[in-house]
Amino acid sequence: MLNLISILLSGLLVGFAAQVLYPGPIDMGLGRTILLGIGGSLVAGLAASWRDGRPWSEGFSRAGCIASVIGAMVLIFLGRHF
Repeated sequence: MLNLISILLSGLLVGFAAQVLYPGPIDMGLGRTILLGIGGSLVAGLAASWRDGRPWSEGFSRAGCIASVIGAMVLIFLGRHF
């Protein structure tokens, strides 16, 4: 249960950070913000594992958080332009 709560909380924080840093207004509710953050984390994790050729690692890293926010911003861009 604690894993689910931490996934939702981190998704909310990453999604909110991506919305704040992305230029222009973004109209999303709480649920879509959480999904955006989780999706951004998945995009960043997949890109990192593809680049390194290693499976996903566990744990907290500042670089991973920044990459998750950038991944969420990429998802916002793709959603707006495609």
